[in-house]
Amino acid sequence: MSNQKKHANLEKIKNAVLAAKHLNENEKSETIKRLDEWIVEDKADGLFYEELLDITQGMKSILKELGFI
Repeated sequence: MSNQKKHANLEKIKNAVLAAKHLNENEKSETIKRLDEWIVEDKADGLFYEELLDITQGMKSILKELGFI
């Protein structure tokens, strides 16, 4: 997957996290902080999926809705 595509996917996830009603503000904040780091570090897809699920299980529904799982 190209870097541009990865960045676009991370931005989609970031926007979905901000709009998620089932995540509390702390979960949103921690997730956004991690996503921002990954945009800079350009982490691989498998790593960010696993780490997002470590932050909160609420991420699974967001990733599923976006078609990433």
